[in-house]
Amino acid sequence: MSVQARVEALKHKHAVLEEALHTEYTRPKPDETAINELKRNKLKLKEEISRLEIN
Repeated sequence: MSVQARVEALKHKHAVLEEALHTEYTRPKPDETAINELKRNKLKLKEEISRLEIN
């Protein structure tokens, strides 16, 4: 897998997590633990994307 393909796959995963986060926020009683985990995973993906794009 090329670096660009890896970045695109990570961006897709990031978008999926963003949608899951939005869904969790719009629930009647959002699960704060789930929200924090989604945010943490999004941040990890964003950091990896940035690292790959710099190189």
